[in-house]
Amino acid sequence: MKVAVVGCCHGALDKMYETLELLQRRHNVWPDLLLCCGDFQAVRNEADLRCMAVPAKYRHMQTFYRYYSGEKKAPVLTVFIGGNHEASNHLQELPYGGWVAPNIYYLGYAGVVRFRGVRIGGISGIFKSHDYRKGHFECPPYNEQTIRSAYHVRNIEVFKLKQLKRPMDIFMSHDWPRSIYHYGNKEQLLKMKSFFRQEVESNTLGCPAATELLQHLKPTYWFSAHLHVKFAAFVQHETNSKEELPKTTKFLALDKCLPHRDFLQIIDVEHDPNAGDSLEYDAEWIAVLKATNSLINVTPSSWNMPEKNGLHAKWDYSVTEEAIKEVLEELNHDLKIPCNFTLTAACYDPSKPRKNMEPVHTINPQTTEFCAQFGLTDINDRIQQAKEEGSGRGECEEEMDSPGSAEEPSEYNTDNSGLSSFNPDEIMLDEEDGDEDLSTCSVDPSPDHPPEFSTSFSDIRIMPDSMAVSSDDATDSNNEELEKSGGSKQVEEKSPTERSLKRIGADENGNSGVKKIKRRNQAIYAAEDEDKTD
Repeated sequence: MKVAVVGCCHGALDKMYETLELLQRRHNVWPDLLLCCGDFQAVRNEADLRCMAVPAKYRHMQTFYRYYSGEKKAPVLTVFIGGNHEASNHLQELPYGGWVAPNIYYLGYAGVVRFRGVRIGGISGIFKSHDYRKGHFECPPYNEQTIRSAYHVRNIEVFKLKQLKRPMDIFMSHDWPRSIYHYGNKEQLLKMKSFFRQEVESNTLGCPAATELLQHLKPTYWFSAHLHVKFAAFVQHETNSKEELPKTTKFLALDKCLPHRDFLQIIDVEHDPNAGDSLEYDAEWIAVLKATNSLINVTPSSWNMPEKNGLHAKWDYSVTEEAIKEVLEELNHDLKIPCNFTLTAACYDPSKPRKNMEPVHTINPQTTEFCAQFGLTDINDRIQQAKEEGSGRGECEEEMDSPGSAEEPSEYNTDNSGLSSFNPDEIMLDEEDGDEDLSTCSVDPSPDHPPEFSTSFSDIRIMPDSMAVSSDDATDSNNEELEKSGGSKQVEEKSPTERSLKRIGADENGNSGVKKIKRRNQAIYAAEDEDKTD
């Protein structure tokens, strides 16, 4: 089947679907499925805009609300993950995933589904080490800290995904896996994005948790976005035994939505011709959710996942075939995800703007139904209970019965003395370069003339265990005042504690001088300016 993959959508659904229609007219190609790698911006109304971590002048309604209201319907099944520019209050209603509009499905904080026999997984958000071990405690109305921490990846989602044993066909993350740039045309990437050089050379660009998942899941395809540049790589994974066949992951990062031509790629994926056309639950994933339900934490306290360190009676939460069979029996072997989309907020009305509309914490009926069906904890219901018990502003401090322990020594590095002081949520761009000329903004061939998928990638390189950077090696920002103020001060990154990694291939000899930079968020949302210059 044909799968279309897009990078950061930024709420431009009309443009995204119009591009597919143009592709059909010009090349007679129509995808069976559309995947979006984050920054989807499912904004329903003015209150949702207030829950996006962007400067007020860049908060634009865009066109998602038309699909939410029913004015329009997505012409192709669309599955997406969250990024760092989202209406967090809306996506928070669906922690286990669900429909945000008819034919548009969100995978949740982390999730796995199936379509025509193809297994599709994903993890939402971006990595930030000081929030990584916290629970999902945030809820609207957000403050200056929680409006950002709400979209930060948590260790429990990574832990759940690492319990999976069955093969993964496609996986999505918003962040790039850390170290992935060593497996593609790194020199060309640095020619296009020279301001990445310091992070690439110090191996701090990207998400270390995603690298762990890449090494564990070994999916056939891995798609990312976030950095607004198209980049392809091949990763050949080491085998655990001589009998095991080698596995290769085809990685592709895509640019943001139009007018950039590299925001979309169509690939052919092997599928089960006997499978139906409905989106389906993944039985192993449901079984893992049930097995790990006791680990859920809705407090801002740091929380280590169970591991084999003598502190936990149980550390392996992977599921047996019997547990998977029980899930199938619960569903009467009908894995079809119900089309139970429900409006949970007023929809934007251009004729009656409500600029002072405030966000509220909402429990979505889809989540209530899902949790009741599988015996899971409704995270938002638990947060609401904590609020009612007087924990205040949604920052819950309640203690929970869980096999984990907030008092255990951290499995991750907590020494911030060598951390950089820029806000990692604000990716930087060249001031002079702006957005690259469309004729040179891709690290591989253009999807306007789709090549064979293999030609989009460089030579295959093997990922040894040593290349999978553990989260305890993550560098992070300790300048929270900069994050609060949204400042754009340029600070030289320092990471003396970063572990040295063996480099593959020669580095480009480029200009090492310091360049003027600006906040990437500013460039992302200055849509009107971009339209004038592109």
